[in-house]
Amino acid sequence: MLVVAALGGNALLKRGDPLTAENQRANVRHAADALARIVRAGHRLVVTHGNGPQVGLLALQGAAYKPDEAYPLDVLGAETGGMIGYMIEQELENALDHAHPVATLLTQVVVDGRDPAFSKPTKFIGPVYDRDEAEARARAAGWTIAQDGDKWRRVVPSPAPQEIPDIRVLRLLLDQGVIVICTGGGGIPVLRRPDGSLTGIEAVIDKDAASALLARELGADALLLLTDVDAVYRGFGTGEEAAIGVLTPEEARALDLPAGSMGPKVRAAADFASRGGLAGIGRLDQATDILENRAGTRVTAGAR
Repeated sequence: MLVVAALGGNALLKRGDPLTAENQRANVRHAADALARIVRAGHRLVVTHGNGPQVGLLALQGAAYKPDEAYPLDVLGAETGGMIGYMIEQELENALDHAHPVATLLTQVVVDGRDPAFSKPTKFIGPVYDRDEAEARARAAGWTIAQDGDKWRRVVPSPAPQEIPDIRVLRLLLDQGVIVICTGGGGIPVLRRPDGSLTGIEAVIDKDAASALLARELGADALLLLTDVDAVYRGFGTGEEAAIGVLTPEEARALDLPAGSMGPKVRAAADFASRGGLAGIGRLDQATDILENRAGTRVTAGAR
């Protein structure tokens, strides 16, 4: 099977961990071990990943240096794609004993400049703060902030992905047996001008939505949305929570889930599965078990 595996932010940085290269490297090494098991099981693999903490950190560093000359989010997204892609590429090569070619591709993703997301920022980026510190930073920098669990974070526009113009390059790499790391952080957000040329735009695309689009355009057999939770739960965090083993796309869309955590994953899974593929949601270290129907939540049109 051709498997698109989307790594949640926890695969790169545990919540509340310092944003150090050492912490990210250790977490990526763990992720690479899980990804290598997919390849050893005989599957072709494409890897995507989040970048919320990293792109926020780069934005903070730029603002601390020369606030009036800070780089826009599309450029910061490209920087994080290279940084994180390098770590995943190297650790995955090591985990596979350099028996498979691995490459990272900076991936542009077209969005619609009229998307209502530009007037309603929802995508979390950067570190978590206590409310008082978040509000102080927001006043000083002109941020929009929102609550993320028991902490607060900066939020930026997250328009829906429309098109992946680099898809031809991805297909060429896959045809040559390359394991591809791409669409990092949801891809580099760009607009298509009337003359067909592309230009960057200030946004961060949802990684799960972009991964679903990528999986559809590649004709993937399976989309894995990997996180630190073992399944989708009804009543999560309550005394009556229950893991869900299988869902149809319609059942998945009907679930009432938090917009900032499991909600985007379930929507992306339903979108992909409604077009005939298998979508799985679960823990990173259970990726192969999800594919083999032994773990996680599976979303498929043939679920019932």
